[in-house]
Amino acid sequence: MEKFLIEVSHESEKMACARAARILLTTGSHFLTNADFGCSDGVHKAWIIAEVESKEQARGILPPAYRSQARIVKLNKFSVKDLDALLGHDKP
Repeated sequence: MEKFLIEVSHESEKMACARAARILLTTGSHFLTNADFGCSDGVHKAWIIAEVESKEQARGILPPAYRSQARIVKLNKFSVKDLDALLGHDKP
């Protein structure tokens, strides 16, 4: 399984925030009901982290109205060894 950050934007009006929250919270998906929102800090987006097989599966978690506009980012972690390899400091 891969880990993806799903970002869904919505308009800044109070009703748009409520509409987005309602849609995400009532879809029944475990991922969606655990969405984090930035509305109270003026960032009108919801973020969801999902472990699924692909970006397409991550997008499929969303209600159809949000699928085309969502930003899906595959997440990864780096170890010190990964960074050494990335910077070309591999030890023979």
